[in-house]
Amino acid sequence: MTETNILQPYGCEILSVTKESAHEWTFRIKTDVKVAHGQFMQLSIPRVGEAPISVSAQGDGWLEFTIRSVGKVTDVIFKKQPGDLLFLRGPYGHGWPVDQFKGKNIVLITGGTGLAPVRSMLNEFAAHPEEVKDVYLIAGFKNKDFVVFKKNLKDWEKKFHTIYALDTDAEKGFRTGLVTEFVKEIPWKDFKGNYAAITVGPPPMMKFTGLELLKNGVEADHIWMSFERKMSCAVGKCGHCRIDETYVCLDGPVFNYTVARDLVD
Repeated sequence: MTETNILQPYGCEILSVTKESAHEWTFRIKTDVKVAHGQFMQLSIPRVGEAPISVSAQGDGWLEFTIRSVGKVTDVIFKKQPGDLLFLRGPYGHGWPVDQFKGKNIVLITGGTGLAPVRSMLNEFAAHPEEVKDVYLIAGFKNKDFVVFKKNLKDWEKKFHTIYALDTDAEKGFRTGLVTEFVKEIPWKDFKGNYAAITVGPPPMMKFTGLELLKNGVEADHIWMSFERKMSCAVGKCGHCRIDETYVCLDGPVFNYTVARDLVD
């Protein structure tokens, strides 16, 4: 029997490219790979490099990746068009414990493209509202030019309890302020312990959101976070993402807060 090389990328056709903002684009890739919500794939360009990217949506025969242009690999990916090939390997890591979330009140707090790693899970809850008790979404963005998934935001507004915020700008449909300012508006006491709080975004945002959740009486073991820190090989061999004895690519990228709060460089 031939063993599969877990490090071998394979070419997949780009089906479409959606410009979410000036710096974040979503690429829909043709593939039959099945991915758990919150897992990531390694996207690569031969002779250029590769980058770990969370799956932001999925469907029959395709996956979507929302990518921010921040370096040589992503800059080259941004030059690709529908019909071109993008190389994938994976999926890797542990995703969101969706089975544990079922029947609970779900509170999601995201910053910027931190919305991407929870987007596919939000889409599932929107399509199957019977899976959870209720959904509360606080999504923050730097300003109106950094807002992503505009169509999803409108759809989710009809199905979930939503607060959309801009850090400093005033814009119709958005509150003004950091996401931490709105944590106190969630009816935590009404949940009677039957809830899960999920937060994804830049490390400082997750740090202060975690502290704000605790300040509002949220139990540490009810909080979940996703880290995408310096992952490189995705299989625990290179050590780039190691923090003490934890390998983010293997043990994460999703962590319970009881572990995540100690993952400090």
